[in-house]
Parts: sequence; C-alpha cells; structure tokens
Amino acid sequence: MSWRVENRRSAVPTPEKPYLTDEMKTQLRERYFPRYPTKQAVVLPALHLIQHAYNWIPMAAMQELAEFLELAPAQVLDTASFYEEYWLKPKGKYLLQVCRSLTCEICGSKRITDSIRRKLKIEPGETTPDGKFTLVEMECLGSCGTAPAMLCNEVLHEDLTTERLEQLLDSLPDDAHAYRDPTIGWEEAKAGH
Repeated sequence: MSWRVENRRSAVPTPEKPYLTDEMKTQLRERYFPRYPTKQAVVLPALHLIQHAYNWIPMAAMQELAEFLELAPAQVLDTASFYEEYWLKPKGKYLLQVCRSLTCEICGSKRITDSIRRKLKIEPGETTPDGKFTLVEMECLGSCGTAPAMLCNEVLHEDLTTERLEQLLDSLPDDAHAYRDPTIGWEEAKAGH
C-alpha cells in the first residue's frame, strides 16, 4: 500500500502585499508584547487587529502572524477557529447578530431573523452576494430586559420590531465605518462614551 502525501501549505495563496503590515508589527511589539507574558498570549489581540483591518482573518494572515510570533501555524489557526468572534471567511460590511437567547426568543427574535432572511434572501451564517450583510444568531447579547435585541456591527438595537428593523436596514450608509450608535452624539462617540 502506498501513501499519498498532499502539501496543503501550497494551497494557501500568497498575497501581493503582506496582511501583517509593518505598522501592525510595531503596534504588537510596542503595545502588546509588554502586556503579555509570552508571544503566544499575544495571539488573541493580534487576531483582533487583523480582523479589524480586513473584516476577516485570511489563512495567509494567520501564517504571517505565526511566523511573526514564532509559533506553529496550527497554534494560530486553533485559536482563531475556537472562538466565534473570529471570522475565517469574508463577512459583509454589516454584521447582523440577532440574539436567540430564551428571553429574546419569547419576545420575538425569530420574527426579526425571519424578516432579515426574507428581505436579504440569506440564511444565518450567509452573506449577501454584494458583500453588504452577514446574518448570524448569537446565544446572548446581555439585553434580556430589552428583548428582542440585535447587534448591527458593534451597535446594540434593543426592543427591536420588524418595522424598526426595516428602517434600520434601509438607512445604513454605504460606508460601514460611518455607521455609529444613533443614540450617542458624535462628540461622545469620539470620546469613547
């Protein structure tokens, strides 16, 4: 019997420019290395840094990060694939995270999810063909007193109705970075309140 060996590393396309930029490396060295006991402990904030820059974490970026942190690529992939918050495939500019905890379910979160499914023609875990929206269901957003709740990117929407959902989806700007919590004034948002 013969064994066939496949070199899976060659399957990861090499980008024209590295994902882990010199600026990111400097930030990791200066800001995170001093705060963590080992380079392996820096994997979590480094993955957040990459995801924030690209809206997901490409396989090539994980390989670059592993090399930079002097770790095995499998260690970085294991960490990234363990946590739900990391995206290993491209997601939409707007991440719609509908809470499906018991309280939200009792208060109508299924109606919210179904309304998104019908309007955007996607199922949970899918992204619209134009790359604008990704729909996911979360276990708990911690807003049981104001259920049903949904996160649109990092903005929490509480006491959500299908009508308010429609208004929200129709009013989102093309540039997702321009979207902010409408209940906070611009100066407060810049100050981090």
